[in-house]
Amino acid sequence: MKKSFGKDAKVIKAAKSSDGWLGEAEIYEESSFIKSLGLFTKVQDRNIYEIKLTDTLEVVSYARKEEVTKEE
Repeated sequence: MKKSFGKDAKVIKAAKSSDGWLGEAEIYEESSFIKSLGLFTKVQDRNIYEIKLTDTLEVVSYARKEEVTKEE
């Protein structure tokens, strides 16, 4: 997945589907808000991506989820 995202991704959810795997990956990325202000900081946002993988675990598609919800 590092090849697809260019960053370290941590798979936090995975389920077998009829044509491969569906899951979610957690990635910490530079804060777009802080960057838009022109500030230098190491603040990172936690983003969750929905991912679709083949049976051989190649990334077919991914999309960032809009909101991150906290599971309790």
